[in-house]
Amino acid sequence: MSGATEAAAPLGRARTTTLVTGPIRSGKSRHAEDLLRDHSDVTYVATGRQVDPADPEWGRRVETHRARRAESWRTLETTDVAAAIDHATGPLLVDCLGTWLTAVVDDAGWDDLDTASATVRRETDRLVESLCAATAPVVVVTNEVGWSLVATSASGRLFQDELGRLNAFVSRVAAHVHLVVAGRVIDLGDAPLVPWQPRSRTLDA
Repeated sequence: MSGATEAAAPLGRARTTTLVTGPIRSGKSRHAEDLLRDHSDVTYVATGRQVDPADPEWGRRVETHRARRAESWRTLETTDVAAAIDHATGPLLVDCLGTWLTAVVDDAGWDDLDTASATVRRETDRLVESLCAATAPVVVVTNEVGWSLVATSASGRLFQDELGRLNAFVSRVAAHVHLVVAGRVIDLGDAPLVPWQPRSRTLDA
């Protein structure tokens, strides 16, 4: 890495994040787990909803994911991913940004999209700034926009737009970006470092 690139790093911090992206059911979560296979002190940050007793099929999916992870790994179910990163003392696997974004908009309310968008901007700032400051390895899983089924509505467009921006922002501060398609991993190489600008100061990705 050249001196000019190093000088552009956010606050001069080392980058510890790997972004793993791809379509739904592409194998990206399994690849993310493999990246941390040699670590015994991993915290798996599940950003989705808690297991619903009325949805046994969802519960089986969650248990299948848990069963293939090392017994020494800890599972943390939370939507406050920034706080999980801030307090981490070991490697983290965050799975995934799509479900995190859904939870953020759920909390803000889908009826007022302007308020929801402002909330997403604020929470995106917190998340990316936490990744910039992370000292332990963080592997972040996300769905690639355009390879997911999204409703053709104002709320659907909001979700696609915000997830696309979020993916782009995380890739700017990541050290590596991997694309997983049909179980095949494409290493997109060292991510070019772009100075992080909080969304409170810019709305463009």
